[in-house]
Amino acid sequence: MKNKKILILVAGILLIIVLFKIFANTGEDKKMLKVPVKYGTFNINITTTGELEAKSSEKIYGPEGLRAVRIYQVKIEDMIPDGTLVDSGQYVASLDKTEISNKIKDTQTELEKLESQYTKTKLDTSLDLRSARDELINLNFSLEEKKITLEQSKYEPPATIRQVKNDLEKVKRAYNQALKNYKLKTQKAKANMREITADLTKAKRKYERMLDVMKEFTVKAPKSGMVIYKRAWDGSKQGIGSTLSAWDNIVATLPDLSKMISKTYINEIDISKVKTQQKVEIGVDAFPEKKFTGKVIEVANIGEQLRNSNAKVFEVKILVNEFDSILRPAMTTKNKIITSVIDSVLFIPIEGVHNNDSISFVYKKSGSRIVKQQVITGKSNENEIIIKKGLKKDDFIFLNTPENADDLKIKTL
Repeated sequence: MKNKKILILVAGILLIIVLFKIFANTGEDKKMLKVPVKYGTFNINITTTGELEAKSSEKIYGPEGLRAVRIYQVKIEDMIPDGTLVDSGQYVASLDKTEISNKIKDTQTELEKLESQYTKTKLDTSLDLRSARDELINLNFSLEEKKITLEQSKYEPPATIRQVKNDLEKVKRAYNQALKNYKLKTQKAKANMREITADLTKAKRKYERMLDVMKEFTVKAPKSGMVIYKRAWDGSKQGIGSTLSAWDNIVATLPDLSKMISKTYINEIDISKVKTQQKVEIGVDAFPEKKFTGKVIEVANIGEQLRNSNAKVFEVKILVNEFDSILRPAMTTKNKIITSVIDSVLFIPIEGVHNNDSISFVYKKSGSRIVKQQVITGKSNENEIIIKKGLKKDDFIFLNTPENADDLKIKTL
């Protein structure tokens, strides 16, 4: 009887110990974060931040003839707000007219001087030619008189006749010389008038061109659309106070909002994975509930170094497939480029995989227990990793480490 009581007591103690372990294990299980092993299509992505811009746009130019009037830089004095909707021909901006106004005044003064010089040259030429013509007329009269005198002297002594002939020859020479001089003066007068006329015409054209260029200092929209400020090399907007170059006189743009692209930059480590035509999932920071799709349409061949960064990056352009009126240039996007798609594989969260030397393992649920299971891993993306061996579809793994992890032995493959 006594032995039977002892056996019952021992059995009770063993039962309590077993139950304690079961419930202790169950309690630990409840504290653990458990997830199922997934099976299906596995996407390898590259996530990057981008900025929206129109695929194509109409440029709004400033004055085209700045270099022709020797103006190489001009400031934007006033401009409508960035993102304003305008109609064709509507006011966009006005440029500082100080320099061109001064040049117009100088050209106007030069033009007035040339007009005065033209008038003076014309009068002087008229007077010189009139004097030369009068001299020719007088010499012609003298020539006729000498001829008459020679006819009348035929009965005079030979010496007298010779004297009259000599006088006639002198008058002929004087007349011929005066005639040559008149022709030369006429040619010279014509040349002087052509020169001063050319200078005057040139000055007039210069003055008129400056007036035409000055009209373009008031910039208007070439067509209807949304005005978007031009960006400088550092990404800053060129608005009021910015300087416009004669070689790059773009004031703003009118983007075609029906086709948008997201321009982003990929680091040199990942750029080899990015190819054209790859699918992209696009989110817009301003509207997190909106989701769009796209595809890579351009990958830069040459890297560049962004400002305030030492890393080399490559520009990538992503075409947004859908049209939505909420999309605006300069909006920030989050782009998930799908670089690879692997079908029919097992995968789990990356944080569920642990490493011990060269062995990878997971904490797997096995009935009411937790086991330390070796696994063979494959490719991974930002959040998950492929499991080649060690797990199956119906398994569950734990993301955090159990309290008795050091007591568990790895179950090898």
